[in-house]
Parts: sequence; structure tokens; C-alpha cells
Amino acid sequence: MKKILKNIIIALLIAIFSSLSTLVVIYYALGFNQQGFFNLMRFITAYRFIEMKYVNDTSDVDLIDGAIDGMVKSLNDPHSNYLSPKMYQNLMEQTQGSFAGIGVIMGMDNEKNIHIVGVLENSPGLKAGLQVGDQITAVDGTSVTQMAFDEVAAHVRGEPGTNVVITIVRDGAQQDFTITRDNIKLKTVDHEMLENNIGYIQIASFSEDTAQEFKDAYTDLQNQGMKSLVIDLRNNPGGLLTSCVEIAKNLVPQGDIVSIVDKDGNKEVYTSDLAQTPYPVAILINNNSASASEILAGAMQDTHAGTIIGTTSYGKGSVQTILPMMDDDAVKLTIAKYYTPSGRSIDGVGITPDIEVQLDENSPVDTQLNKAKEILNAATAQ
Repeated sequence: MKKILKNIIIALLIAIFSSLSTLVVIYYALGFNQQGFFNLMRFITAYRFIEMKYVNDTSDVDLIDGAIDGMVKSLNDPHSNYLSPKMYQNLMEQTQGSFAGIGVIMGMDNEKNIHIVGVLENSPGLKAGLQVGDQITAVDGTSVTQMAFDEVAAHVRGEPGTNVVITIVRDGAQQDFTITRDNIKLKTVDHEMLENNIGYIQIASFSEDTAQEFKDAYTDLQNQGMKSLVIDLRNNPGGLLTSCVEIAKNLVPQGDIVSIVDKDGNKEVYTSDLAQTPYPVAILINNNSASASEILAGAMQDTHAGTIIGTTSYGKGSVQTILPMMDDDAVKLTIAKYYTPSGRSIDGVGITPDIEVQLDENSPVDTQLNKAKEILNAATAQ
């Protein structure tokens, strides 16, 4: 009997040693070092300890989700975060140009406060009374300070016909708005012809359809006899780099548009083959112009293809990628920084306008647009 028990123990030890050896080989084959292996063992130990000893029932999925979320949050990067299945789905819907929500565009200021920077026409948010400038402090009673920006967006969105309570601060007073969600089709480009044949194109964000929407608007203005162009990027939070680059190819003269550099120094350069910018161009930006909108503004500024007017932009000079996981979730991670054609990194700094013009939100006069018209009229009069 003792011999049998001894053989069983030996077999178990061999099996454990073999499993550990296999794990070590795999781990090192993936490029991890000795410290990395010990860290993995620490994680497994903590995971098993919680699973076996925690007084209440646990969920394996919740434990792993929490671990991944904690890892990403430890980076202290506001643009990197774990995306739950709902958040991942909402992000994909946003880039596709349609989603279920209340029809507001949100932005984050330098103090990490979340404000409404745009309210779509005929949207539930507009009908409920939400306004540009409202500070969102809570969603369904949960403070936004407890959530990443993408989490706030995910909580605001939901199934059509369901309600969400948005708590805002306006003029120092707190208010609750109960809003019924609906299907939102996000039109990202709007345009019109202003006086003196000044074309005007407003880009709200960069989604999958934005480049084509811009091309259609641009062609329509050309057919109407456009002599100069205003591109309004105010309150544009960014979006898809590919859409931004496709638009830039119509405006930025031959050469670099933007360079993307990863942690190993590998560089990817996006370029334009345009002989020259066909019209005088003015670009409007403000402190809520971020990411892809800053790429376009920076390229126009560095190549002297347009005049940048407004206030200093947000300063998001980093690039994120999405890693889909195995449970309809994902990790959004900052993987590179981008540089303007002159080699500038605007991360945390922003684009400083060529002509700084403040905008009084309480005034019906758009001083920034008026300055753009003045500059373009002078350029076409020469």
C-alpha cells in the first residue's frame, strides 16, 4: 500500500513538474523574462486564493475582467482602458456612424470634467433640453469620476426605448434629465456656401463614412463656385485615423501628413500627392478639438496650407489600437505617438492657432468664423 501511495505521489510530482516546465518553456518562447514568469505565478496564486477562500461566491469571468481592467488602469493613461462587451459594441457603433443613445457629443477638459460639446438635431438630448456647455456629473446616479471616458459613453448609450438619467451642472445648478434613448444616425459632415463664395465644411468626428461625406460636400461646393474654404473642427473629438488621412489628401500639399512612431521607434508615414492646396483655407479649432482633428490641423499648419484660427486644441497626440478578446470584450491601448510634418509632438500641448480668437458662448456672434471669413476674403482679393 505504501509503495502504491509512493508511486502515486511520484507520478503527481512528475506531472506537476512537467506542467510547470511546459509553462516555463511557453512563457519564455513568448519573450517573457524570469521576473515576468514570477509575476504570472503571483497572479495565478492570488486568483486561486480568491477563488478557493473568498467567503462569497465568485465569478471567474468577473475576476479576470477585473484583473485586466486593473492592469490597464495602472498605466495611468486616460486613453487606454478595458472595454466590456457593451463598451466595445458602443465604440464599434460610433465609428460606424450609427448607435442607440441620446444624441450628444461629449468632450473632456484638462481637469477631466466631461462636458456636452454638441447636441444633434432632432435628438432625444435636444428634445429633453440638454445644451452645449452642460457638465455631466453622473449617469443613472453613478458619478462620472468613477468611470473612464469610454465607460461614461457606454452608460449613456443603450437599447432604444430605455431611459437614462443624466445629471448635469449648468450655471452652478445641478439638474437631472430623464431621457429616452433612440436610434441615432450620426451625420459627421455638414456644409454650406457662405457669402463671397466661401465654402464651409463642418466635421463633427471621423467615422467610417466621414471621408466620403467630406468628398461629397467638397465637390458640391466646387460645383457652386467655391473660391475659399473654412473647415470647422471645433468640438471634434477625433476618430478614425484613416478617415482623417483621406480628407487630408484633398488639402495638404505633396509631402507628409502625419508620422506614427511606436515604442521601438518604428515609423509609419502617411503622405499626400496633392500638387498644391487649390483654395485658401481656414481651419477652426478649440480646446475640444482632439486627436484626428489635431492631425489635420497640424498638417495644414506645418505645410502652410491653411490658417489655424480659434483657441489651443486639446493635445491628444497618441494613437490607440483595439485588441478584441475572447468574450466580446476588448482592450484599447495607446501604442504610438503621432508627429506633425515638421516633427512636432502635440501630446499634452495641443495645436496653438495662428490667430487666437476667443468665442463668447453667450453671444450670437461667431467671432472665430467671422475672423476666418475676414482672412479668406483678404486672400481672395489679392
